[in-house]
Amino acid sequence: MTLTYNKKFPVSKPSLEGNEAMYVNEAVRTNWISSKGPFVERFEKAWADKNKMEHGVACSSGTTALVLALKACGIKKGDEVIVPEFTMVATAWAVTYVGATPIFVDCDDTLNMDPEKIKFKSKTKAIIPVSVYGRKYSDEVIKKVKQWNKNNKKVWIIEDLAEAHGTEIRGDIACYSLFANKIITSGEGGICLTNDKKKAELMRWYGAMCFNDDHTFLHPSLGYNFRMTALQAAVALAQVERFDEIIKKRKKIEKWYNKYLPKEVLMPKRDVLWMYDINVGDQQKRIVKALKKKGIETRVFFKPMSQQPMYNRFYLYSKAFKWAYKGIYLPTYTDMTEEDVIHISKTLTELL
Repeated sequence: MTLTYNKKFPVSKPSLEGNEAMYVNEAVRTNWISSKGPFVERFEKAWADKNKMEHGVACSSGTTALVLALKACGIKKGDEVIVPEFTMVATAWAVTYVGATPIFVDCDDTLNMDPEKIKFKSKTKAIIPVSVYGRKYSDEVIKKVKQWNKNNKKVWIIEDLAEAHGTEIRGDIACYSLFANKIITSGEGGICLTNDKKKAELMRWYGAMCFNDDHTFLHPSLGYNFRMTALQAAVALAQVERFDEIIKKRKKIEKWYNKYLPKEVLMPKRDVLWMYDINVGDQQKRIVKALKKKGIETRVFFKPMSQQPMYNRFYLYSKAFKWAYKGIYLPTYTDMTEEDVIHISKTLTELL
């Protein structure tokens, strides 16, 4: 049987086949659509339980999750925070938003922060390791922080797991994005997980405008309106209910790509599939344009933080810089079929 493909392949799309619509309708029917009502708390508990953590604090995005984590750890102007050179820019922006200075560390060939290049200083107050494209960052990062903390002031570990939902939590606070292209989604949204009750309370307080308990409109500190709505939480809760199913299907998609793509483009193994990334070498621009013409949407790799105009350090000899112009990621979404992957892989192979 010959399959005719006349549909386009988006780089990502959400899978909303569970209780999402029912829960949203329930929120509307009961008039609980703001940050109040049961759905936010139900989602926070469900995601915390799924990751074997004690406290969840939902918020408006992955970026705001990082900001709340930094605030709860007391990061402020004059402090330095270690950030990967290769990441989505929001990781660095969160540090800048709280007035601290991001210190960039180059990646290795897993695209994650290279532990060998991490250097702590007296101003270093936190580190934000990112598990890029679903690959867990190295345990050596944790070991280096623990070794430093034995004899120095504590460096907090704030994990950016926006692209690695479901991987092991090893830091003080784990931060997630729930944007529509993530493994589970609420459209827009984020959440922080921690076992530290005080940190959870601080994040909740900062994210809800620093109101007093008696709500007198006296705000003891500069706060933020980073709250998640009940409508978003309703979608997120339904996604958590399907999390194991979603992860299982994504493992299949990864196996299909591994099977049908040419070996020379394959990247190191992932711990969880967010986006399927490949190495096309110096053909990046040509391949992206050619695939687009054939209805296959892609994304190029992240640009280095030092190359971003607001930081503008142009560290041209970094591995991050080299990888930025070698890699793309292919359509990756939960309801892909094996035939979809075969078609995309065959098209790419012909172009290469």
